[in-house]
Amino acid sequence: MADQIPLYPVRSAAAAGHKRAAYYSSAGPGPGADRRGRYQLEEESAHLDEMPLMMSEEGFENDESDYHTLPRARIARRKRGLEWFVCGGWKLLCASCCDWLINVCQRKKELKARTVWLGCPEKSEEKHPRNSIKNQKYNVFTFIPGVLYEQFKFFLNLYFLVVSCSQFVPALKIGYLYTYWAPLGFVLAVTITREAIDEFRRFQRDKEVNSQLYSKLTVRGKVQVKSSDIQVGDLIIVEKNQRIPSDMVFLRTSEKAGSCFIRTDQLDGETDWKLKVAVSCTQRLPALGDLFSISAYVYAQKPQLDIHSFEGTFTREDSDPPVHESLSIENTLWASTIVASGTVIGVVIYTGKETRSVMNTSNPKNKIGLLDLELNQLTKALFLALVVLSVVMVTLQGFAGPWYRNLFRFLLLFSYIIPISLRVNLDMGKAAYGWMIMKDENIPGTVVRTSTIPEELGRLVYLLTDKTGTLTQNEMTFRRLHLGTVSYGADTMDEIQTHVLSSCTQVHPQTGGNNPSSTPPRRAQSSTPKVRKSVSSRVHEAVKAIALCHNVTPVYESQAGVSGETESAEADQDFRDENRTYQASSPDEVALVRWTESVGLTLVSRDLSSMQLKTPGGQVLTYCILQVFPFTSESKRMGIIVRDESTAEITFYMKGADVAMSSIVQYNDWLDEECGNMAREGLRTLVVAKKALTEEQYQDFESRYSQAKLSLHDRMLKVAAVVESLERDMELLCLTGVEDQLQADVRPTLEMLRNAGIKIWMLTGDKLETATCIAKSSHLVSRSQDIHIFRPVTSRGEAHLELNAFRRKHDCALVISGDSLEVCLKYYEHELVELACQCPAVVCCRCSPTQKAHIVSLLRQHTGRRTCAIGDGGNDVSMIQAADCGIGIEGKEGKQASLAADFSITQFRHVGRLLMVHGRNSYKRSAALGQFVMHRGLIISTMQAVFSSVFYFASVPLYQGFLMVGKVGPQDGDLTSHQPGSTQDKRHWTLCLLKFG
Repeated sequence: MADQIPLYPVRSAAAAGHKRAAYYSSAGPGPGADRRGRYQLEEESAHLDEMPLMMSEEGFENDESDYHTLPRARIARRKRGLEWFVCGGWKLLCASCCDWLINVCQRKKELKARTVWLGCPEKSEEKHPRNSIKNQKYNVFTFIPGVLYEQFKFFLNLYFLVVSCSQFVPALKIGYLYTYWAPLGFVLAVTITREAIDEFRRFQRDKEVNSQLYSKLTVRGKVQVKSSDIQVGDLIIVEKNQRIPSDMVFLRTSEKAGSCFIRTDQLDGETDWKLKVAVSCTQRLPALGDLFSISAYVYAQKPQLDIHSFEGTFTREDSDPPVHESLSIENTLWASTIVASGTVIGVVIYTGKETRSVMNTSNPKNKIGLLDLELNQLTKALFLALVVLSVVMVTLQGFAGPWYRNLFRFLLLFSYIIPISLRVNLDMGKAAYGWMIMKDENIPGTVVRTSTIPEELGRLVYLLTDKTGTLTQNEMTFRRLHLGTVSYGADTMDEIQTHVLSSCTQVHPQTGGNNPSSTPPRRAQSSTPKVRKSVSSRVHEAVKAIALCHNVTPVYESQAGVSGETESAEADQDFRDENRTYQASSPDEVALVRWTESVGLTLVSRDLSSMQLKTPGGQVLTYCILQVFPFTSESKRMGIIVRDESTAEITFYMKGADVAMSSIVQYNDWLDEECGNMAREGLRTLVVAKKALTEEQYQDFESRYSQAKLSLHDRMLKVAAVVESLERDMELLCLTGVEDQLQADVRPTLEMLRNAGIKIWMLTGDKLETATCIAKSSHLVSRSQDIHIFRPVTSRGEAHLELNAFRRKHDCALVISGDSLEVCLKYYEHELVELACQCPAVVCCRCSPTQKAHIVSLLRQHTGRRTCAIGDGGNDVSMIQAADCGIGIEGKEGKQASLAADFSITQFRHVGRLLMVHGRNSYKRSAALGQFVMHRGLIISTMQAVFSSVFYFASVPLYQGFLMVGKVGPQDGDLTSHQPGSTQDKRHWTLCLLKFG
């Protein structure tokens, strides 16, 4: 893998060795050493321009003379002067001038941070864009010029236009005008009609979205406004199941908990609901109208692409002292998301093209097939042959008479080499291929939305696919519970239910005796290895930990808003199972909570401060939530501290990936082995542990934790350090295995595509662990292949050394996160793409929609191969439009990807037949058709050349009429172009007498 990648020059072997030693010495145990190493790298990053990306362990010992033998060095020697201009410099010069003119005309304003006053759009310091969605490519004035430019920017079509226009000149006229203009007009009419229909449909969709009505809160009450009339600073009320029209800060909700759920499947592709929290200052106001009685504003950062982060502050000035509240991503409501629970009120901070969803959406482009581009290049070569042949004929004629006119007439006579029937026949053939695809009974529901590129399906090299909803059904099923000495599978879940039932009936009379022993955690933990717990108690502890350690919230659909949940929280008889659904940011957690419900321990209520569990006997257990530590890609674990209201016991529960939890839990000899076994089965594993805390221990932790959160410098590091002080010597409870069900026939489809030579990349917005597990279970990565997980990098130095580590791996799949990918592409774009393209499979996780499209564009630029993107959500639209061929799946996430794609299918398994059968056949038929038409033109032109040579090189046609589109008929329209009595006229009449008898 590494032998083909060029290097940068080496400054000195000693300095390079020092850098490498500093890096590997910092990789020792302990987080402190790792942080010190990273700080050293950041200080030395200024010298990395001269530091090589190593090809081997001895890479640092290469002297500078070796560098100049590499291809990169030869490329770096740029040509100067006339040589540079002739070899492509004129293209760069023209492109630079065009970019400058476009920038001058558009005058894009610089995006800035803003201060937004609640309910006062007139106080805005600058003008903001209208909140209208516009997906149209043209307007009334640019439609005809734009469509004509797209057609005639190719040499093939431009050649036909010039030939047709030449027939208006009497001296150059060969046949009737309709023989040239009819086929050209047919092609243009079909193209303009198709573009007009697509443009009108886009206009209708935009008009429908922009005309949606929303309630705007004013001093006089609620007012109905269109989505396109919403301004920055407006207070907008969004009802349940209504689309959020613009980016807003979440101020109030009808739910008493002060939070709500939103669906973000059209933004990031994840079907799980996200929990959003209202600004506490505005949520505590007695009435909705009090929002206008306060003087408050929101300071928001400048608009940016990242949909997973936000920084801002909320300030209320009329209070003493002024209230300042920090805002984060959990206080935002991004446009194009859906409110899933309650009614929300927010203040608009970004509108129109400054919203996150629009900034992550690329403009659609006209896709041209590789066959059309190859024919365009071949047309240029044939045109040169045409010119040479015409010059030869004029030369042999001796340049007699008006030779320039004869030259042009020969060009027209030999134009059969490039017949206009080539374009007509290919377009008609592509339409037939599309009809055959849609009528195929083996892939029902397939729709061809772009009929100009069916042959591209047979020429693909890279297939970039989404994960959620494309490869998987996004339906999690609990499969395995392992306690160390005993393992439970799908066939033995009834045993777990029996253990939970027996343990719950025994725990109540023994509660008083167990309390004192569980109060001091140190003594309890030290005695745990000596005292053998029963299987029932161990199972009950594991199930209770799974039922408590999560961020799942039960929702009761039959009752309106949060009031119904509050009522159900007050009385046991209102907990009706048939009305309850679970919502969380991860489907894994929902699967775990559903499983605990199936074995007898049910989550019936949860808010920001407490949760309630119902036992098999019907008793409701209440737990107070003291702290929640959410899951992050860096920590790979989440935790929660709860207090049992009945016993006042404080327990710290934690679950996470085995790589993160193995060093936290007490010593055991089975965890690593069982994790490997479950991973080979394609299961997603989670390690669950707990730790009992005394009241003194928790109070000490809370004080240190609060101080760390108020720190202004290195807040994240200090908070992590305080939490890590608790994550020591935890009791290992169990190991869980959850299966993400794949779409039907995903494994054989991927295997068939891989055998066909197609490289498959998976681009997903999901977590790294989830993406890796799906890559294994779907056989995207074979069981025998190694997986290189790219470490998180934040600086150039870290990216440099991590790329060196990756270079030493051979024949291994790459797994990289979106943040690390962004850093590597910033400094080492060429090297990363070269290495990734040599991998058998690549998995990119935590990718934003823009990053997905950027990866597709990089593959096209660096490899020159044809790419195909397939997805099912709104977050995949940019990727689908950036690829040479886009395939959309109609799934749970709506039809947005399907409507934006070139081809629409209903299941992923249909991709195999679409590419292997229809794509291959379309390519073979189009290639054969193009060869036939060109060969026919060459034969006719050869006959024309022999005919003219025999009869004194006369520039008269052998065949006249509609031959250019396949019909032959005698015409005499060329007789008027000769002067009576001339030598050429006599030759012409002789030819005509011979021809017509």
